[in-house]
Amino acid sequence: MPEDVSLYLTRLPFFTTPVTVQMAVAVGDRRAVRRATRDVLTPRPGTVTFACTSGSFVSGVQGEYVLRRTMIEAGAPTASTTSGALIDALQVLGVTRLAIATPYIEAVTTRLVTYLADHGVATVASEGLGLLGNIWRVSYDQVVDIVRAVDRPEAEALFISCTNLPTYDIIEPLEQALGKPVLTANQVTMWASLRAIGRQAVGGGRLLSAPEQQLSMA
Repeated sequence: MPEDVSLYLTRLPFFTTPVTVQMAVAVGDRRAVRRATRDVLTPRPGTVTFACTSGSFVSGVQGEYVLRRTMIEAGAPTASTTSGALIDALQVLGVTRLAIATPYIEAVTTRLVTYLADHGVATVASEGLGLLGNIWRVSYDQVVDIVRAVDRPEAEALFISCTNLPTYDIIEPLEQALGKPVLTANQVTMWASLRAIGRQAVGGGRLLSAPEQQLSMA
């Protein structure tokens, strides 16, 4: 975040259940999203975002659209989601072939592959850590290892999924090592949110230095 931009946060209900498809669907419950949106409207933000990757791709393209509409209907001036931000970022970079690294079990990773395919993006390789919980405990070293393992020559970029993974400090080093854009969940989330209010995110990486292009939202 730029120093002169304020970020207000509220949490959706915390689930102690394993990180499965069912849990990801529950995270996007419309009543909870509507309530959380209203919770952050007091300071009159310029935009509201749903900062969860799996919760915004698990129900497909239509599910992501419903999340944005729910936030708008609850009073958000503009709205975005992590998975929607990813698609915008891929369009800005002209990427249609992607390698993805996730902390998820296979069933959740497969939902991401399907979501990308429905947006015309081919997943050339995917690797998941198979975690059912404690994703926030994954280290930078583990993230770097899985990204290197999933990279393929035909992949135009790499995406590291899940807003619970630490990635900020390794984006630029990974891009230099792999020679291609590296996108991460928190990076695209904040990039899209700031872009919605005419600002730029702070940090390294090709996405943040890409020329801005206007994209129409569905």
